[in-house]
Amino acid sequence: MSAGSVVARHYQTRQPVTLTWSEGRITAIEPATRPPAQDVWIAPGLIELQINGYANVNYWSLPLSTEDLTTSMRCLRRDGVSRILLTLTTDHWPQMIAKLKAVQAARKQSPEVRAAIAGFHFEGPFMSNVAGYVGAHEPHKMIDPTAAHIRELRELTGSDPVLLTMAPERNGVIEAIRLAASLGMRVSMGHTNASKEVIAAAIDAGLSAYTHFGNGIPQAIDRHDNILWRVLQFPSVTLGVIPDGVHVSPAFFRIIHRMVDPKKLYYTTDAVHPGGMPPGTFKFGDMDMVVGEDQVVRKPGETNFSGSALRPLEGVFRAVEMLGCAWQDAWVRFSQQPADFMGMGELLAPGQPADFCLIDHDANAPTTVRSYAGGDLRSTLPAAARMRSAGIEVAAKT
Repeated sequence: MSAGSVVARHYQTRQPVTLTWSEGRITAIEPATRPPAQDVWIAPGLIELQINGYANVNYWSLPLSTEDLTTSMRCLRRDGVSRILLTLTTDHWPQMIAKLKAVQAARKQSPEVRAAIAGFHFEGPFMSNVAGYVGAHEPHKMIDPTAAHIRELRELTGSDPVLLTMAPERNGVIEAIRLAASLGMRVSMGHTNASKEVIAAAIDAGLSAYTHFGNGIPQAIDRHDNILWRVLQFPSVTLGVIPDGVHVSPAFFRIIHRMVDPKKLYYTTDAVHPGGMPPGTFKFGDMDMVVGEDQVVRKPGETNFSGSALRPLEGVFRAVEMLGCAWQDAWVRFSQQPADFMGMGELLAPGQPADFCLIDHDANAPTTVRSYAGGDLRSTLPAAARMRSAGIEVAAKT
């Protein structure tokens, strides 16, 4: 691991700072005595709270080897991501536990994998099995939670950050939320059609977020009373949003940002294993799925979404494109704000991993993003909402 320092403008304060690192960790960040020689900015690596696979490595398919996870983590680091909550989606409970144990074994074997996987997001199996709300999950695998389920997850994850997505209307969920919160887990609702009263009870028990807001719902909903309107009545709820311009339309994306406290938003790709890969056909178990130019996964010939293949870095710049905002305002929603939500602390601070990005500017606009992990340069990519159109197929350096 390298040691070094860099002078750049801080993405939030806009002031010049000197960041110093040694042995893979930040040792100091202080006001700079001089401005940077070039128009370069520093921002933390991205924090991804919902990711089901990447670089053609499927996190919910066994066997899951240390080598595969290492490849996937290196590609995420290449694409600007510092740490993730590895996401395990709905399956029969013994299979979910087996997958969790396989990932934990890989983390024990590889410091590199352990550094990249900060914790876990369990999206299921405690969600709605109703058509439309179940989304791409398998309805027959949904179950009601018990205290034993929650305690088993806490035992197997230790002190790692954990995010649970549940449907509050299921039997036993309110009690499960209260227990999970008492054990230091974050609880989010998703794939749900809970009533306003049930949502209020869930929040009182410790629920604090909504998973991929605007998704996991039917295409046609009641215009007067629906899960979106109910959730928006609770300003304490943090919303996760997919910023690809497809899962949430640009118009609705802008409306969300006008209605919700900006500090109560975080971005996520919700990527599945074709994430970061070029368009094409990919295997999902025994099925073929197609990734289009829009980086959305669909069944061949169908229009419904079955996942995302978005690069997180592209998500930042697509948000900029949709909102017409400064890139710094979008970046914080894919880095510090998800970190704050999960209790990870200030990212650009002494003691934290030296995972950061240097954003080069030309004529006051971002041109390239240089991604560092542990103080080592991992890639140089265009600051673009659509990297393929910028000439990138699969980012080169891993």
